Amino acid sequence: MKVAVIGGGYAGLAAAVTLAQAGIPVTVYEAGRELGGRARRVVVNGVILDNGLHILIGAYRETLRLISALHPNPDRTLKRLPLDWHVHRHFRLKALPLPAPLHLALAVLLAKGPSWRERLAAVRFVRTLQRSKFKLSRDIPVSALLAAHGQGPSFSRHFWEPLCLAALNTPPDIASAQVFLNVFRDGAFAHRNAGDILLARTDLSALLPDPAAEYVRSHGGRVITGCTVDSLSIDSDEVTLRLQAGTERYSHVICAVSAYRAAMLIKDLPGFASTAAALERIRYQPIYSVYLQLSQPFRLPAPMLGLSGRAHWVFDRDAICGQRALLAAVISGKGPHQGMTQDELAQDVYAELDRELGPLPPLAWHRVIAEKRATFECSVGIERPSTRTPLTQIRLAGDYTVSDYPATIEAAVRSGIEAASDLISNRRTDTREPAMEHSL
Repeated sequence: MKVAVIGGGYAGLAAAVTLAQAGIPVTVYEAGRELGGRARRVVVNGVILDNGLHILIGAYRETLRLISALHPNPDRTLKRLPLDWHVHRHFRLKALPLPAPLHLALAVLLAKGPSWRERLAAVRFVRTLQRSKFKLSRDIPVSALLAAHGQGPSFSRHFWEPLCLAALNTPPDIASAQVFLNVFRDGAFAHRNAGDILLARTDLSALLPDPAAEYVRSHGGRVITGCTVDSLSIDSDEVTLRLQAGTERYSHVICAVSAYRAAMLIKDLPGFASTAAALERIRYQPIYSVYLQLSQPFRLPAPMLGLSGRAHWVFDRDAICGQRALLAAVISGKGPHQGMTQDELAQDVYAELDRELGPLPPLAWHRVIAEKRATFECSVGIERPSTRTPLTQIRLAGDYTVSDYPATIEAAVRSGIEAASDLISNRRTDTREPAMEHSL
């Protein structure tokens, strides 16, 4: 086998590592200069930032496995915080050091902000979900699910709805309740540490993509940045990639680019019309990251703090990764902020933080990073393609493929591993080779 992976994001590099681990030659093509896709480093005024303020949770099994395997000191790459859902001045829910699910049940009962009646309603809701094993007979919007189970205004506004927006990046009135419950199930009930918040102490490219690329290269593979694949074609059971500098032929290809880019690459291949059409129907939601470099040091009450205004969360980059006097706010999903200039939005967020947490030191500089297609819109009834395609030579990988999860780093990593593992399994079947165990 000779495999090409198109796309150097988390999905593509998870696939490449899995192939390299199995001794299969692999070449990764990434159009950008930095690896990581929609979770990569950006340098502004000499400061290393990320193009999106992503967090991980303790339930991200495959992502954490790869990070642990690829980093010489994995414990230094992530700052682990036990679940502490703190919306400034309004709400606080803090997990207790008890076995799951007792740690969460008592946290709900002791939550600060909502009334005693709301807390009891939330406990009943969670118990009902447990009895149903977090499965719905039919999918409905998250807002409808909350209303059906009598969730009060404080719990809904400051916990359930922000949790939905943070996890699915989709407004609760259209977000898939079943996917939301999948996240809640694995993030809160798998084990006591599943809901821990994990914040990267390094930039997102250095967290996994860069060491993954080094692993691939050290195992005889190639990782080529700044190289766009313009088209794919099938010829004599091989896949031809057309590049700016010519063509390359491979036995198999894993297409790990964004959904809209994948649709462009596969739509003219035989048997791919319906798959490409499904990809083209996917809608998207934006994420805006607002970086505020202050002129003097300033510490937030917590490394990560919820807000109830324009910004949804604010991060203290000094406390997380040592970036002095730097705050970073995130705004998930669509909203009026999309009509503002970057300067207007940055000044608006600065003013909000100054009112809520200030007085803040003067602003030295700011940068707004807008990912307008940050995630697919995880709405009720969304059609998501499989990693398998009509041609055995081609697989898809990306957070938009069929999964229990929304558009998350974990969904991307799992899709890449699944696509690569499927190729490896087929190779063993076709060649009747004995299965071999590999480990990083």
